[in-house]
Amino acid sequence: MARPLWKGTLGFGLVSIPIEVHTAVRDVGPHFHFLRESDLSRIHYRKVAANDEQPVGPDELVRGYEYDKGQYVVLTPEDFAAAAVKRNSAIELLDFVPAGDVDDRYFDKPYYLLPVSGGERAYALLREALRESGQVGVAKIVMREKPHLAAVEAIRDALVLSTMRFREEVVSEDEYRFPQADVRPAELTMARQLIGGLSSAWEPEKYTNEYRANLLKIIDAKRRHARPRLEAQQVDADAKVVDLMERLRASLGQAAGPKPSGARKTTARKTAPRKVAPAGKRRRRAA
Repeated sequence: MARPLWKGTLGFGLVSIPIEVHTAVRDVGPHFHFLRESDLSRIHYRKVAANDEQPVGPDELVRGYEYDKGQYVVLTPEDFAAAAVKRNSAIELLDFVPAGDVDDRYFDKPYYLLPVSGGERAYALLREALRESGQVGVAKIVMREKPHLAAVEAIRDALVLSTMRFREEVVSEDEYRFPQADVRPAELTMARQLIGGLSSAWEPEKYTNEYRANLLKIIDAKRRHARPRLEAQQVDADAKVVDLMERLRASLGQAAGPKPSGARKTTARKTAPRKVAPAGKRRRRAA
C-alpha cells in the first residue's frame, strides 16, 4: 500500500477516529519529453530575466505580486510563513448538509480515508450514519500549510474526503448569458422519451479514452517498427441547422433500435406522454 499523504484524526462530536489520507485518483499518462530532433537529446529549461536575457540562479529568485502593469510587491519567506495556516492533525466535521444541496462545481479532488488500527468501529459507524442520512460532512483540513474546504461522504465501503473550492473560486453563472427559449410540449415529450430510451445504470468501465489508447498503440508500434491498429475516429457532428422535431424523431429511432417487421408506425402526435416523476435532489455520486 502506498504511503499516506496525511495522518491524523477525523472528529465529529466527541468521537475521534484515527485515519490516514490516501489519493483516490491517479495520472495514467502517457507522459512525454521534449527532445532535439537530430539526436533525441533532452531539452532543459532555464530561468532567464526578461530585462537582459541573463540566466537567474535559485538564490536570486524572489516572488512578487503584480498589482499594476510592471509594478510588483515582493513577498519574503517570512511573509509566506506569517500567512500560512498552522498544520493541524485533526479534521473536524463542522456541519452535515444534504448531499444533493452541494453544487458539483465546488468539488475538486477525492481522497480515501482509511482507519488506523483501533478506529475501525468508529469509522464504520460514521460511514453507515452518513449513508442512511443522505448527508455529507463539511470540514476544513490543512495540507502542506494550505487550508482546504472538504466534504466527507460514504461511497460503498469507503469514507471519501473530497477537497472543495471556496466560494470565491467558483465563477458565478451570472457572468455568462445562457439561452432562454420557448419549449413546445411536443418537443419536451419527445426529449423525455429519448432520455428514457437511453437511460441505463452508471457503468464507468463503458467509457474509454480512445485518444490515450491510440497513443499507447502508436508508441508500442513505433518500438516494434510496426503499423498501429487504431480505434476508429468519431465523425464530426453536422453543424447545419436542422428541424428540432425531425432530429428528435431520428434520435428516438436510433435509441429504440430496429423495429420488428410489420410493426405499426406511431407518430409523435399519437404517442401518449410518459408520466415523469418529479426530479429529486441531484446526487453527485451514488452512495
